[in-house]
Amino acid sequence: MADKSSIQSYQPLPESPFRSFWMAGFECTDQLNAFGNRVDFLLLTGHLQQLREDYQNLLPFNIRTVREGIRWSQVEKSPYQYDWSAVEQMLKQGRALGIQQVWDLCHFGFPDDLTPLHPMFARRFAAMCRAFVDFYRSNSPDDTLVVTPINEVSFLSWLGGDVKGTSPYCTGLGWEVKYALMRAYIEGVAGMRELDPSVRIMTTEPLVHVVAPLDASPEQMAEAQQAHEAQYQAIDILCGRTCPELGGSRDYVDILGANYYYNNQWEIGTHDTLNWVKEHADARWLGLRDMLAEVYQRYNKPVVLTETSHPGIDRPHWIRFVAEECAAVLQKGIPFWGICLYPVIDRPDWDHLLPWNNAGLWDAEQLPGEIPQRILYQPYAEALQEAQEMIRAVSAVYR
Repeated sequence: MADKSSIQSYQPLPESPFRSFWMAGFECTDQLNAFGNRVDFLLLTGHLQQLREDYQNLLPFNIRTVREGIRWSQVEKSPYQYDWSAVEQMLKQGRALGIQQVWDLCHFGFPDDLTPLHPMFARRFAAMCRAFVDFYRSNSPDDTLVVTPINEVSFLSWLGGDVKGTSPYCTGLGWEVKYALMRAYIEGVAGMRELDPSVRIMTTEPLVHVVAPLDASPEQMAEAQQAHEAQYQAIDILCGRTCPELGGSRDYVDILGANYYYNNQWEIGTHDTLNWVKEHADARWLGLRDMLAEVYQRYNKPVVLTETSHPGIDRPHWIRFVAEECAAVLQKGIPFWGICLYPVIDRPDWDHLLPWNNAGLWDAEQLPGEIPQRILYQPYAEALQEAQEMIRAVSAVYR
């Protein structure tokens, strides 16, 4: 292991606003799925009904920070009329158990009368953002408030704008949907900052690596590079690097959240996934440590791995792999503030509600007519504790 003299000149490191390095994410989508049906995962997974149990279960793992969602479609049933009762319930439970909640204001779902292409979408979203900050500060006047205005703009614009997977159910309009989402995102940040300049904005964009086929032509190489660069479009707009007419600013990004899963590296054209288990067998593979460093170097903002998980029996192997990569990021001296297990409770498929993915630290045992019960996946739990010790050892030297 390198000594302190090997740390690059990123210091002094800013102070993390999070209560714990390890975080838990509760799947909170309230989107319309591919069949036009509204899904509400806070209810389907039983999280809203079992808040206290879910939060208590995190404490033995020293997890004190969670990602939650307000469910915009449930908060704003009528234009500019807001029902914060469920969010208030969540706030009270978090406060009672010392759990810090980081809030997604739009996690793929919109009110029934809106789509990103609606002419009032940005105005409605910005008004809701302001209402949320006003509500939150009336309950928690002094807490550090970390907000993700819209989760995974890159994915959401593809899902709704290119493959008809959610509202507005389009093809060939991915850029138009992304542009509209980012207009709303920027207006939402501006509105929140006007009310409370201390609000911290955390992006949560997919972290991907797109490669050309082996023995690729120059055209395929260029296509792969263009696809790789496209992952940064949303944050570039938010920073004002592109589309400056939308009013983006570097000050609108405080924390860079990167969502990374086992299938986030693929080949252009075939969409074949690069194998993370045999990553060294493919020269095109890019280490997670290098991907996170690339994000940091592009924007020079603190980084968090805001989503990561693997389905099935590979869960323990995946978290060890992720910890090794993130330990290397810390060793570079990069301000790397955390790893979020997402989802921490298992979740179903959006479109068919079956099968469940077996991707959580807890599986959800399904009994007809009952709230899903939590079953700790012991191999994952043991691997997580090993991963936590690995990060602790590195942090003692490099942070």
